[in-house]
Amino acid sequence: MMQTRATLLAHARDTLGALRREGRYREFAHLEKLAGRFPVYRWHAPAGLREVTVWSSNDYLGMGSHPAVLAAATRAIAEHGAGAGGTRNISGTSPLIVALEAELASLHGKSGALLFGSGYMANQAALSAVLEALPGFWVFSDAKNHASMIAGMRGAKAAKRVIWTHNDLADLEAKLAAAPPEAPKLIAFESVYSMDGDIAPIAAICDLAERYGAMTYLDEVHAVGLYGETGGGISERDAVAHRVDLIEGTLAKGFGVLGGYVAGEAELVDFIRSVAGGLIFTTALPPAVAGAALESVRVLKRDPARRAALAERAAALKAALDAAGLPRIPGPSHIVPVMVGEAELCRQVARRLLEEHALYATPINYPTVPRGTERLRLCATPFHTDAMIAELVEALKAVLPKRSVPLAAE
Repeated sequence: MMQTRATLLAHARDTLGALRREGRYREFAHLEKLAGRFPVYRWHAPAGLREVTVWSSNDYLGMGSHPAVLAAATRAIAEHGAGAGGTRNISGTSPLIVALEAELASLHGKSGALLFGSGYMANQAALSAVLEALPGFWVFSDAKNHASMIAGMRGAKAAKRVIWTHNDLADLEAKLAAAPPEAPKLIAFESVYSMDGDIAPIAAICDLAERYGAMTYLDEVHAVGLYGETGGGISERDAVAHRVDLIEGTLAKGFGVLGGYVAGEAELVDFIRSVAGGLIFTTALPPAVAGAALESVRVLKRDPARRAALAERAAALKAALDAAGLPRIPGPSHIVPVMVGEAELCRQVARRLLEEHALYATPINYPTVPRGTERLRLCATPFHTDAMIAELVEALKAVLPKRSVPLAAE
């Protein structure tokens, strides 16, 4: 055992050393979110406390600080206590969770929904459950799918995974046509891709699914709450939610709380509930989280103005970056990546933004993005002002390398 431990520790030291040399070592900024002052946070810097503006939060609409959401969390703790007490099988299901699942099913126009502890868990558990259900399943995965989707597909050992070129309908069709006609098939893809900010052609993918007898599984985590008349995501915006078999979403981004879910036909959702280990063996979400998420979904369903404000702020940020000649990666969504192009340089740029300008922007390095495409990932929420945007642009002009990076047209 001592030899094994020593070997493992040596491997850990070597790996960490390599990550540091490549500029890919992950360091977590000690940031304290300030309720009521979003997107201003308190940075616990080595030299002491300092207020900073955060540009990389996934709390896209600031719902994590919404007064009604905070009140719902407080009320749930007062009425139900701090913890769930166990899994839903052991301790029963809270009425807050039952109501939340009904609200999420309604959000997507589905007859059923199932809540998980996180979006990662929802993808991992639901995809594995579905792909293990029938022998000989073929799953067609977009090349830029999230790690949680990949984990779910790999968890189904017998399923054959085929990767198709990102958003390339011709490549997807060619791969569907090459599969055995009698094989069960599933197309797995996202609506908004979080590192590039581009959007999938959902309707066209559904056309191919219908042509080749495939099911569809759509990850809407970066779109729920943000798009559509009631916040149902890109599939609601494009009026195609009814054509998608399973929609996966999160409560931790647009809704500002925590948790993940899948929505679909009630019987299929019930099947996942009955066999998915990620649900059966995981403690349920605590009452405060379930209550806050339920309130957030309800508030956003009737608040299109907040979604409109997000779109307007995203357009303002893009316009300001373009006017300054900064290397923005073009895209139609609220996610605004700024290209840097080298891991250590990307880390240094993010560090200088924080230390010299009190601005926090996440550096995105390999393996999250391909080597040579390292970037900063920005998002202007409804609470980022014109003055904040101007401050960010001036800071980026000061810290980004003075070289051009060729980018595609919008």
